[in-house]
Amino acid sequence: MNYEDVAKFAQTWGLVYFALLFGGIVLYALWPGNQKQFDEAARIPLEDEPLDNEEG
Repeated sequence: MNYEDVAKFAQTWGLVYFALLFGGIVLYALWPGNQKQFDEAARIPLEDEPLDNEEG
């Protein structure tokens, strides 16, 4: 097994790995059950009350 074989293997399976990872992240972000969690996180900057771990 020479360098070209290893490079081709890494490129091919690296692409497959990252494509599956990207697809999983997109599915997680768009899954209907996660909408409430993301909506709450989106409103955090607009809240007037301080966070629990901050003083003041």
